[in-house]
Amino acid sequence: MAQAINTATKETFTPMVSALTFDLKAKCSTTRARAATLTLPHGKVQTPIYMPVATQASLKGLTPEQLEGLTCRLCLNNTYHLGLKPGQDVLDKIGGAHKLQGWDHNLLTDSGGFQMVSLLELAKVTEEGVRFLSPHDGTPMLLTPEHSISLQNSIGSDIIMQLDDVIATTSPDKARMEEAMYRSIRWLDRCIAAHAKPETQNLFCIIQGGLDPEMRKECCDEMVKRGTPGIAIGGLSGGEDKAAYCTVVSTCTERLPEDKPRYVMGVGYPEDLLVSVALGADMFDCVWATRTARFGNAITSQGLLKLRNANYANDTGPVDPECTCPICLPVGTPYPASGYFGEGMGITRAYIHHLAAKETAGAHLLTMHNVYYLLDMMTRARAAIVEDKYPQFMRKTFKGWYGKKEDFPEWAITACRGVGLDLLADD
Repeated sequence: MAQAINTATKETFTPMVSALTFDLKAKCSTTRARAATLTLPHGKVQTPIYMPVATQASLKGLTPEQLEGLTCRLCLNNTYHLGLKPGQDVLDKIGGAHKLQGWDHNLLTDSGGFQMVSLLELAKVTEEGVRFLSPHDGTPMLLTPEHSISLQNSIGSDIIMQLDDVIATTSPDKARMEEAMYRSIRWLDRCIAAHAKPETQNLFCIIQGGLDPEMRKECCDEMVKRGTPGIAIGGLSGGEDKAAYCTVVSTCTERLPEDKPRYVMGVGYPEDLLVSVALGADMFDCVWATRTARFGNAITSQGLLKLRNANYANDTGPVDPECTCPICLPVGTPYPASGYFGEGMGITRAYIHHLAAKETAGAHLLTMHNVYYLLDMMTRARAAIVEDKYPQFMRKTFKGWYGKKEDFPEWAITACRGVGLDLLADD
């Protein structure tokens, strides 16, 4: 293999063994949007892609068969949580998380780095790693780059993530942000050295650097030199301004190689997904679709519907008349995506309203719908890219969500304009 050279230190890096192929099928002639086929050890997935989050080897509210029936072929587990329970010994004995949860398709595992932010009161970061107090019983746990990779090797996920030093983007401490960026690079080298199964598991690096474009550029350049099979943009979705978020994504994607998947971590609002695709990103994950379902909210072609509101009590229409998920399809209508569901259920908004605050079945049904909506939205985005009609797809979708053009979010208009897409144009 050809070697990359770190010009600052003259250190050489041999590109890693890859257990994936990334076949670029089409590019938008206006934006940076891309359509590709990503082949992983447990099958092919089409990008751009939204990945549902099954944190503890379970997507809240759905069985693995139902998730498969919604067309999902790549979902997430969390290394930190699975390392605590059921624990590495159990994972080794069972043969990994695929067998643990009865999932025959692809898995991606987060390294545990995000818990530095979400569980910060329980964590202390040093060069060695992260010391946690278990949220379950207060037991001390040291998560090092080596331990994170060892856990992910036991989990057996198709894509594994480096342990990175994660700082909230809203932090004003630039020195700490810079420290975290350089530490993430050093930790990547330790993760690469510790990775025992590169022939079957793909290690992705994670670009850090807060909201500082220059730090992000430097981190991109250093991470790319290591030759990991895929590249993630991390540290976002932490409450930062949407315009700043778009600047970071755009800054990174324009420096990343075209022949590798680009994964923006923790992103799941529909607008964020489609704008980020226009900026050149391929993969996304977020718990929002399932979490908002538990509050009685439906993601639809008409925007977010809060079905607990009283005005839906007598609404006998489908959750989304444009949706082809098994919840929205009329009873008896064939559901072709999978044999699991067979046909539509004909669930009405009034029924969801009736269940939402009383029965767990309401959250269960809305979770099905919301997950399918985002999966299908990305499938439709891919088709638009292949047909070179992504700008038209964006304008039509935003019009459905917002109605009037003057209500389109300014951050989305500006970000799209930066890659040649005029959201306000007439088709």
